[in-house]
Amino acid sequence: MPIWIKICATTSLGDALASVAAGADALGFIFAPSPRRITPEQAREIATQLPEKIERIGVFVNESPELIRATVEQVGLTAVQLHGEETPEFLAGLFARGGRGRRIGLIKSILANDQFETRLALFTRNRECVDSILIDSGSGSGKTFDWDKVQSLVRGHTMRFIIAGGLNPENVGVAVQKFSPWGVDVVSGVEREPGRKDPEKLQAFIAAVRKAEQQ
Repeated sequence: MPIWIKICATTSLGDALASVAAGADALGFIFAPSPRRITPEQAREIATQLPEKIERIGVFVNESPELIRATVEQVGLTAVQLHGEETPEFLAGLFARGGRGRRIGLIKSILANDQFETRLALFTRNRECVDSILIDSGSGSGKTFDWDKVQSLVRGHTMRFIIAGGLNPENVGVAVQKFSPWGVDVVSGVEREPGRKDPEKLQAFIAAVRKAEQQ
């Protein structure tokens, strides 16, 4: 199965369409405090003009369930990425995980810091509440984490891992070979400036992922 590629911090329709043209599987919209934050109204304007196959991921940090659910409906999100101190209980109660309604995916970010192993174990024990774990070096840091240390901690896990934090066209191939992840997530590594994507970097990033997964 091809590696899932998310281009995060989408702020304009032009950038969204450039990401889609380059081969992205998902686009991220940041609704938490950030230089790349956009409003639900702006995100909806972009999301309604995307191909149906493109996943629309909302990024939230320690937000209320009510606001998250309202934003999902307003924008038409297909999944949410929770980047704060949210617990398994919080995730379990956020959306109905069964029934006939539209299923919303759940991605939980875990920072690769001194609490990583504890947090990972917590969500591993409660894996039914989450679809995938995104490993990041820190919100908006643009820096990689200690790949060797984290690799030793996740080796043998069967959860779906998404690698983020400081990825770019030059290093994403190494990350793919080291982790064999389910997905990768990029922000600053494909930008011309904060909040504005670079079409050439987008194409180079996705090409590097596809090349690495064939090796």
